[in-house]
Formats: sequence, C-alpha cells, structure tokens
Amino acid sequence: MKAALFDRLGAPLKIMDAEDPKPKTDYLLLKVCRCGICGSDLHMTEDPVFGVAAGDILGHEFSGEVIEVGSKAGAFRVGDQVTVAPNRGCGRCPSCLKGEPAWCQEMELIGGGYAQYSAVAGRQCRKLPWGISAADGALAEPLSVALHGLMRAGMGQGDRVLIVGAGAIGLAVAFWARRLGAGSVAVTDIHRHQEARAMELGASAFVTADPDQAANVELALGGPPDIAFECVGKPGLVDHCIGLVRPRGKVVVLGLCTVRDHLDSFRAISKEVTVIMSVFFNMHEFATAIDALDSGRYAPQNLISDTVSLMELPDAFEALRKRTTQCKVLVDPFGSP
Repeated sequence: MKAALFDRLGAPLKIMDAEDPKPKTDYLLLKVCRCGICGSDLHMTEDPVFGVAAGDILGHEFSGEVIEVGSKAGAFRVGDQVTVAPNRGCGRCPSCLKGEPAWCQEMELIGGGYAQYSAVAGRQCRKLPWGISAADGALAEPLSVALHGLMRAGMGQGDRVLIVGAGAIGLAVAFWARRLGAGSVAVTDIHRHQEARAMELGASAFVTADPDQAANVELALGGPPDIAFECVGKPGLVDHCIGLVRPRGKVVVLGLCTVRDHLDSFRAISKEVTVIMSVFFNMHEFATAIDALDSGRYAPQNLISDTVSLMELPDAFEALRKRTTQCKVLVDPFGSP
C-alpha cells in the first residue's frame, strides 16, 4: 500500500510503499476513507518528546470501510462504514470497561490514518449511522476532544464563553458551546482568517487579539467570560486567559504545549480562578460526537477547509505550519492529486 511515513524530526513526510497491515483476531482491517491532519501531528514531527520513530505512520483522526473482520473483533461486517477512536486501551481494566480507554495504564495513541489501509482493534471503532458518510466520520475524533473540554468545564446554561484560538479544536468548542446552551460565544485569534467559519459554527462574535482585546471581549459577551478555553498551546496563554475571565471563572486548557509555561499565581489565587486541564475523551463522548455529524444549523462539516490526496499530503502538512485560511484539512488516501 501507499503511505506517508515519518522520516526524521523537522523533515517532511515521505510517500512510500509500506507493508500491508495484518490484523489480529480482535482487529478490523479498514480501507481508509479520510484522515484529518491534526495539530498534534505537526508537533510530533518536530518535538522529540513524542518519541516518533522513522517509518511510523501518523494520522489518528480517521474513518474507513471494513474490508476484513477478525474472529474476535465484535459485531462488524465487511462493508461497514466506521470511525476510529485512536485511544487504544487494554479492553479489560476498569477504565476500559467504563468507556475510558484514554486513562488505561496501557493506553496507546495509535496512528495509521496516513495510509491506504489500517488495522485497528474492533473496540476502537464505532459504526457510522445511516446518512453519515465515512468522509464526515473523520471529524468525530476532534469533535470528541472539544466536547470533553466542555464536559470538564461544567458549562452552565447562559454562560459567557471565550475561546482563544480559531483552529479546528477552538472552532469545535464554539460548536459545542452553542449547541449545549452557552449564552454568548466569542472566538479570539491574532488573525481574522477564520472569522466567517467561526460564525458558521456557532460563535456570536469574533475578536482579534490586540491591545483592546479584554475590553472588546467583554463588549462582545456582555461581561467578562465565565469560562475561557485555551486552544492554542503557546506559553503565556493560560495566564492570559486567567486575566480575561471573571473572578471565580474557569480556564480550560485544551492547547497542547510541550514546553514549560508560567503564570501569575498571585493573580490567579486572588481571583480564585479554576484551571482545568483537558485531553482526549471517553467513548460516550465519541458516540455523542458521531451523532452530532447529522446536525443541521452550525454543522460541524464547516470545519473542513480542504481535502487533499495522499500524494499531496506532505506539502499540505508543511503548509499548515503557517496556517492562513486552512482549518481542518482531510486526506483522501485514494484520491487523485
């Protein structure tokens, strides 16, 4: 099969022939339909902390068609359209049995989506309901990450919500905040590239990050935010969010920052701000995200900005390091350039 292989840190992915995956008895063999390019994939190719090795196949936001079913893989059939939760646990421990494989002691974040075929454990897959395409199914994973952040936040009806960072996760948070009853939802970013997309996904205002940001956020929301979601992952932004929320407000950290950060602890404790870390999701949230793909207004499909072929993937991947109008870029492993 053709696949995009990791070569070395700082180098583009390479399109090469790779060995066809051989599924275990509890696995499914999938023909990959779509795979989203995630910001964490960009981090993995430039930061040694992730331990990615030469020859690895990245891509964890993927969906596909079942073409082979292992004898112990569960109630799947050849031809089923499925989407994949990349958090693979042991399947036996208390965390796995209650649908939380991300917190299994044996959890692995699997890749394999930047290829034509992939073998995954049946317990990681969920069949897509009638009417939801495998092309849209690749959005279930990032939608689940955003939903988990909302669940961790404990957002109340009518809350004022600020989202810092207009990337795919930030905009997915806007989608869920609107869907789950936020009173007002503002997205802020250093550029206006995603302003229209943010409004299509449920934001009520878009604010640029400039010297007047705090005042403009309060004007847009009708007061200081009850909750601020940090969805960028750059040093200093958690502290920045602490400064923006109301006293006793909440800051939810969804941005992936791999370097040491700092914050003004005196300001944080003076305001009694609650800082909440959020990563991954559970399988109940994954199911909810799949159902949301059948939305009408504020459809999550508005996250998709581009679809590229596998041959176009390396260039599209590198272009995302300097994001402009792109949002969620999907890869079609069988598409033509």
